[in-house]
Formats: sequence, structure tokens, C-alpha cells
Amino acid sequence: MKFMTNTTARFIKRLFHSIQVEKEVQLFGNKKQTPVSMKSLIETGNVSGKLPEIAEDNSEEMTKMLVQVACFLHRELPIRLAHRIIRLEESATFTKSDSIQNVCKWYKQSFSQIRSFPIPVDSEKEAAFAKLLSSINERHSYSLITMAKGAHEIRTLLCQDLDTFADHHDIQRRIDDFYLSRIGIKMLIGQYLALRTPSTDPDMIGLISKRASPCEIAQQVIADAAYMCRRTHGDAPEVTIHGRTDLHFPYVSSHISYMLLELLKNSMRATVETHGADNALPPIRIVIADGEDNEDVVIKVSDEGGGIKRSSMSRIWSYLYTTADPKILDSMLNTSDGFDTRDFDTSSPLAGLGYGLPISRNYARYFGGDLSVMSMEGYGTDSFIYLPRLGDKETAVV
Repeated sequence: MKFMTNTTARFIKRLFHSIQVEKEVQLFGNKKQTPVSMKSLIETGNVSGKLPEIAEDNSEEMTKMLVQVACFLHRELPIRLAHRIIRLEESATFTKSDSIQNVCKWYKQSFSQIRSFPIPVDSEKEAAFAKLLSSINERHSYSLITMAKGAHEIRTLLCQDLDTFADHHDIQRRIDDFYLSRIGIKMLIGQYLALRTPSTDPDMIGLISKRASPCEIAQQVIADAAYMCRRTHGDAPEVTIHGRTDLHFPYVSSHISYMLLELLKNSMRATVETHGADNALPPIRIVIADGEDNEDVVIKVSDEGGGIKRSSMSRIWSYLYTTADPKILDSMLNTSDGFDTRDFDTSSPLAGLGYGLPISRNYARYFGGDLSVMSMEGYGTDSFIYLPRLGDKETAVV
């Protein structure tokens, strides 16, 4: 009887492991994920939101909270990852894209690592689990761009132009579902990792600010968007802020920042291209609205950038649909250089990918809000971000 070679033994072991992972993915894919509210995120992490000297005195309470959150993620993340794996693999179209299959492999690897990790029931295991989630977070930081490349591969495979691909609703819906789920996974992991390093700012609880200021966020975003606009077009329009500039409310500041940046980039580009960089540029207005009885905090971005054709309005929420120079999209998606960047980097090429608006709407919808666009062709566009007041409500989110 011949003994197996080491190579054969390793192959059989990998095959067995792969089969076992597939079975577990199906098992966890049949489980329901647990909805989480912003109120519960704030209450759970409130120990880390205390002043440093107080948190120091409550180190035991802090450790207990982190172990509790880690155990929840140990149960919850495999369910969410399994849902995404199944959705990516059940589409015959998606399986034809090498880039999307790469994303799927990342999800399977992360699923397998978490399932193989012991339940983090003490501080030592919790610290090791945090290290694992940090590496998983890093692995998935390039998935937005990689999925964009996958969408481009599918469009090429189907021999469709941007307009036709934008009208392919099943593909667009699946991409939309993927990104909305991805926001949830990133939020849960990011919140947990942020809780492990208590902020010196007493208003911060992980990623959540108890006193997020739309006005202060807008001021920083204006500077970033103006820099990007001047770098590309040579000039940038002025932006003024009006309304409830004194407003503070509980929210994830980075989400507001991302949405505002995408809207301002669009408005600035449209304004410069419509009026010309050498001419006087009409200002862009940001209006912040809120009241005691208001359901939402609403932020409006209003420009005079020529507007959008009515026939194109339904497509602005489609992935890869862009009014930017098509050469920008092709150069980014057909070369590897365009993908050596993390998602949402300020130097990232998202302005030409046609991803800014649909992903911004997903950020708004994640906590139950929305993003809408009203256009007057020949004049300009008004965009509205609706942000629910969630800090004192048990409104569940995915």
C-alpha cells in the first residue's frame, strides 16, 4: 500500500475544508441576521464614551462590554457574510466575473476565519478576536473598487453601453444589496474596533458622535471638495451654509461627510462645466433644516450647474452610470493602477466611476433615511439628505 505524498494530503485537507465551509455557509445563510439600532450601539458602548479618567476606573466594566460585543459579532458576522456569499454565487451573471469571484473568496475566507475562532469569552480571546477583525477589515477595504471592476466586466460580457447597463435592474439591485449589506458589516466591525480605543472626546462613542454637527462637517467637506475641483478644473465655486448651523444630534459623522462630499463634487463639477472656469461661478448653497417636531434632519445642496435631463434621472442611481468623461471610467477599470487605493480614500477615483450617488443613498438609507435629487434642466439641481433622529429611538437597521 502506497502512502499519500505530503502534497496529496494537503490537497485532500484543503478540499475537505472547502466542502465544510460550503456546508456552513448554507447553514448560516438560512439564519436571520440581528437588526441593530443606533440607540443600542450608543448604549452598549457608553462606557468608552466616558471621560478617560472615569473609563480607567471602570476597566472591568469596559472589558465586560468589549467581550459582550465580541461575542455578538462572533455569532452575527458569519450570518451576514454567508448571506452575501450566497447572493453573489446564486447569480449566473456574477459568477462570470473574476473580480466579483475574488470578492466572494474574501468573504469566504473571512467567514471561515471567524467560524474557526473560539468564542471570545475572556479578555485574552477578545483581544485576539479584535486583531482578527482588524485584518478582515483591511482585507475588505478594497472591495468597493473590485466590485466596480466586476460590474464593468459584466457590462463588457453583455456588450452593453452605460445606458443599457443602467437599465439592467436585476444586476443593479444585486449590486445595491451588496453595498448596503457591506455598510452594515463595516459599521459593526468599525464600531467595535473604535470602542477598543476610547476617544478623548466625551461626545464620541466608537464611530458615533453624540453631537454631530452638520455645519462643522460641511465646512471640512467644502474644503476637500474645493481642493479636488481646483485640481481637476482650475477653479471651484463658493459654497455657503444656511439654516440650523447650530444643530447637533447623534449620528455617524463619517457617513454625513461621505454623502456631502459626493453631492458637492457633483455640484462643483456641474457648475464649473456649465459656466466655465474663467467666468463668474454662481455659489452652491447648503441648507440645514430641523425643528423640535421634525422627523428628520434635512440637508439640501443646491446648485446652478445646468441640471439633469429628465430622461436621465432614473439612471443616476445606477452603478457605473456617469456623466463624466468615459475615458476616465475606462482608464480606471481597464488598468491595475486605478485599484491601488482603499475605498473612500480622498484621492480615490470614485468621481468617474458612477458610484457616488447610489452608495451615498445607501449610507442615508442604512439608518432609515434617504437621499433624493430634484433637477431643473437648464438651471440646476437640488439634492436632499434625510437623516432620522435616531439617538433616542429603537429604530432597527439592517
